[in-house]
Amino acid sequence: MKRGYERQVDAATGETFVGVRLRGADILKSPILNKDTAFNRDERTELGLMGLLPDHVDDIETQLLRVQSQMDLKTTDLGRHIYLNSLLDRNATLFYRYLLANLEALVPIIYTPTVAEASLHWSRIFRRSRGLYITPRHRGSMAEILKARSYGERPIIVVTDNERILGIGDQGAGGMGIPIGKLALYTAAAGIRPDRTIPICLDVGTNNEALLADPLYVGYREPRLRGAEYDAVVAELVAAVKQVYPGGLLQWEDFANVTSFTNLERYRDDLPSFNDDIQGTAAMTVAGLMVSGRASGQTIADHRVVILGSGSAGVGIHDQIVGAMVDCGLTYEDAANRVFVLDSKGLVVDSRADLTDVKKSIAVHASTIADWPGGPIWDLEEVVVNAKPTALIGVSGQPGAFTESVVRAAARHVERPLIMPMSNPTSHTEVTPEDVMRWTDGRALVATGSPFPPVWHDGVVHRVGQANNMFIFPGMGLGVLAARATRITDSMFLAGAKALAASVPESALKEGALYPAIDEVREVSRTVAIAVLAQAVADGVGDPVADIEAAVEAEIWEPEYVRYRAL
Repeated sequence: MKRGYERQVDAATGETFVGVRLRGADILKSPILNKDTAFNRDERTELGLMGLLPDHVDDIETQLLRVQSQMDLKTTDLGRHIYLNSLLDRNATLFYRYLLANLEALVPIIYTPTVAEASLHWSRIFRRSRGLYITPRHRGSMAEILKARSYGERPIIVVTDNERILGIGDQGAGGMGIPIGKLALYTAAAGIRPDRTIPICLDVGTNNEALLADPLYVGYREPRLRGAEYDAVVAELVAAVKQVYPGGLLQWEDFANVTSFTNLERYRDDLPSFNDDIQGTAAMTVAGLMVSGRASGQTIADHRVVILGSGSAGVGIHDQIVGAMVDCGLTYEDAANRVFVLDSKGLVVDSRADLTDVKKSIAVHASTIADWPGGPIWDLEEVVVNAKPTALIGVSGQPGAFTESVVRAAARHVERPLIMPMSNPTSHTEVTPEDVMRWTDGRALVATGSPFPPVWHDGVVHRVGQANNMFIFPGMGLGVLAARATRITDSMFLAGAKALAASVPESALKEGALYPAIDEVREVSRTVAIAVLAQAVADGVGDPVADIEAAVEAEIWEPEYVRYRAL
């Protein structure tokens, strides 16, 4: 069932090769094997490809020129997204070689913000199925469905139930664009071999009436499953993953608040799994706080943080910041009372009677704000004025929520205020970097969830670091696979955040960038993976290894053509 396509070395000649059992058109239909016009003449003869390809034999550099010429014909980012995914469906090696050569330009095309538009139009742009669509119709047979598809050993699985896709909500089967995009980043950023990646759309229906009424909709045309029936579908999927892919990593992606925390806590000890919205975004944020401290001479324990948004990301950010502060020497109570979270009703404080259990866990103590004027409900500007934060973080999906008066209040008592409008896609960002720089006289450090160009202010250029989770989750996955980890601990995420922060050079920080450039992500992912592996071993959830760096390198795939030999 598991086709590894592992590279081998001929003992006699020293030649690297891959043994192939497929023949003829079947090879051309395999994205992991297909080389298109780059099959040499010996391979064409040996593998039954004669006549199935044009005569000329290309090298990969020529093929890359052809890809670029076809990309140049596309006039929209959605058109480019569709073309690149078609290339991935046909020739994975060429796709990743092209992606790695153009990371900064293409990451926004294959993932956010363009993936949001692709999800909106999924049923209308659908061409070829990739990954697995699991629905309630498959109750009792999920293990058989997983067994029927061939993937490499110990895969990385990204699963979504499509309910909270980026900032655009319930997209039904259109949510599949998210796991596909995330897994493309796993391969590009960390070298996870493409045949070890499995996107899964847990299609349990949708409450999006426009989709249900659309004759082109490709998904499960039922109202969204809830309650015990939903829980049973998730439980069977997790059991099937454990049975079919022992040691595989399961990433939960874009689940709504009503299910994201429950699924994570229920299964995090059953198999190595994490929720990128809760934990990955948080680790990115913690790394940004650590780097900003280098500009102001502070540790993370010196920060006072205001977070707008109490969903999955807001809760995760709160918890990891508090954990990092405790790691830095504060007591839990002292740390928790330095982080203020707001929901749609205002400050989350433990004196409120309407808090869910999750919100109670992030509520600031009423005693902490006893001397604040006003109340009992404090809005964002009031919280900023009274809390005097060093950092203002937005994960609300509310465009323009960081108004001029809010940003000026945040900058009033801090020399280098940290402003992080993290909401995706770009249209949902809480404030633009240009406005932040204008309202803070160029003093702010800015990081955003979506990509933004540099900002010029008073003749000085300020680079805008992108708090892109691809600096964390690919390295996390690589480290987990290398460690053969049985579970993922909170300290593994903190280790990853520290490694990411250490990867930001002083030259970048001097220009205001809190994160590395996107084209450095492959090396950053190695660094994060090494830290994660070491922490997994220290936590007793990973296999001890003699050479940590070698263990990580052994898991990395490079997009290069290799000679094929018939088996």
